[in-house]
Amino acid sequence: MDVFAGVAERMPIEASVDDIVVTNLVRNYSPHISPNTRTAPSTAELRKILIAEASEKLEYFLTKWRARWKAQGSSQAAGGSAKQLQTVDAVLEVVDTVLVKLYAVLEMTQELYNLLLEPHDIVLSEVEPFLRRNGQYNALCMLYRQKGDEAKLLHVWSKIIDGEWTDDDIPDPLSNMITLLAEKRDRALTQHWGLWLLKRDSERGLQLLMPKDSGKRRERPEDDLALLESIKEANPAAGLQYLEYLVLQRKSSSRPLHDLFASACIEQLSAALAQESVSKLWRAKAASYASNRTDTSFLAYFASTTPDSPHKRTRLKTILFLAGSGLYDAAAVRPLLLEHQKLLRLELAIVDGKLGHHREALSTLVHGLHDAASAEMYCTLGGDLVPLRTAQTLAENNEGLEMLAASLYGVKLRAGAVTRQKSVVDEGTKTELLKILLEVYMSDGEDNAHRAAHLINSQAKNLDVLDVVPIIPQDWPLNLMSSFLARSFRRTLHARHEGKIIKTISAGQNLEVKDRTWLILREEGAVVEEPLEPEDGVDPQSFDEKGTLGEKLALHLTGLPVVSHEDAHLEKVEWDNDEGAHDDLV
Repeated sequence: MDVFAGVAERMPIEASVDDIVVTNLVRNYSPHISPNTRTAPSTAELRKILIAEASEKLEYFLTKWRARWKAQGSSQAAGGSAKQLQTVDAVLEVVDTVLVKLYAVLEMTQELYNLLLEPHDIVLSEVEPFLRRNGQYNALCMLYRQKGDEAKLLHVWSKIIDGEWTDDDIPDPLSNMITLLAEKRDRALTQHWGLWLLKRDSERGLQLLMPKDSGKRRERPEDDLALLESIKEANPAAGLQYLEYLVLQRKSSSRPLHDLFASACIEQLSAALAQESVSKLWRAKAASYASNRTDTSFLAYFASTTPDSPHKRTRLKTILFLAGSGLYDAAAVRPLLLEHQKLLRLELAIVDGKLGHHREALSTLVHGLHDAASAEMYCTLGGDLVPLRTAQTLAENNEGLEMLAASLYGVKLRAGAVTRQKSVVDEGTKTELLKILLEVYMSDGEDNAHRAAHLINSQAKNLDVLDVVPIIPQDWPLNLMSSFLARSFRRTLHARHEGKIIKTISAGQNLEVKDRTWLILREEGAVVEEPLEPEDGVDPQSFDEKGTLGEKLALHLTGLPVVSHEDAHLEKVEWDNDEGAHDDLV
């Protein structure tokens, strides 16, 4: 810094106050103090006192100078030259920076905060080591926030959260970190510190990584998969929650994510079945349902009779996902179910339906689960096993299924209404599935004869008598299918009579058209084509009588003159206006 020449002559040659104190101690007490003035207790204590007094004096002087500058100097410098302003700025930087160092050393915390809250010219790189060394982390955070250095600010908070640093003026650094990251919406910064926080507080770490109002953004499956793997490494349980967030809340259409979620659900089912109490309970439920011969589906029976528990909710969640999602690879998921196929027959039937293995799915429902209600529903829904109404009921009565039902089935639990429109099932698909189900019933002999009869009579509209009769055993009593035959014959007779009516109406409409066009055709007369003599061995071009007649009729209707054909010799012949010609034309 430039100073006046007279001042420079009186400036001490030492570089710092500490050097001045040490020099004077040596001059005054060496060699009288042993072993030396630096290590002797008396001179060492005297040195601390002198340095502290010097710091206090310097702080007092700079504080007074700064206050006087704020009151007078700012208005005087406003009219100065550019060089003067530059000099003033440099002086202010020195004064403010030195004051921060002095406040930190002298533990004048409140004065330090007051300085930071006012407009200042502190050089951050100069004061960082002093603030860290003296434990003034809140002041350091204030400076980082003012300079917009979020990375260093988050670093300080992380040190305090881990317990490496302490500062009573930062009571809740974790909340400060979450608030800052939520405000900045910096994806890279949020992911970095969210993963760091997962190892310390999984719940709040997931809050950072799973924002509720993420807004509309372009889907990036690769980034989602990479972040998911990082979360799994940090906290496997949090990884499953994040996967559920991507699939159900964000409604990701990524097939790999749906594959992972399906596999995770089945893994949870396998873990639940590893408990002997759970496997016994589910086996007893299946046996009880098979013996009751009820019209209720197995899914409704299981949901209503099984006590609420985590493993029950896990199974219902798996069933709803497997039935509602069409994005996972059913061929890859099916082998995961085979380990417990005797207890997971419903899930196996759902996956077989996704693969188009309708006969296997219906056989599992009829012969394995003895669930005729679900088998007939399977045919009615075109291969689905969970209708919208069932999904809504499960979501209303079981905690944790609301988001899944809303995401995959479009169910909103408001006013008890299903908001998604039902998909239309192709009639051909429905008929084909009913035929397969009837064959499955028939393959079981007499055990399912009453079910087969009920199916035939209730689905007479969708079954053709020519397809049903060859399947039915010859010794079946006629009264078992009398309703089906009567309705089929009635429907066939109705279709025949309807066809006759349509044919008669069509004939009448054709006759009406002929009657309207007869007079027009009579006025135009007949067109006779006479072949031309061949020229140079080339046959004359053929003449399209129907096309020409249609052209003349159109021109007559539009009021335009008739244009004769260029390549034909035409002769117009007037028709006799007698009743016979009229009859021939009609």
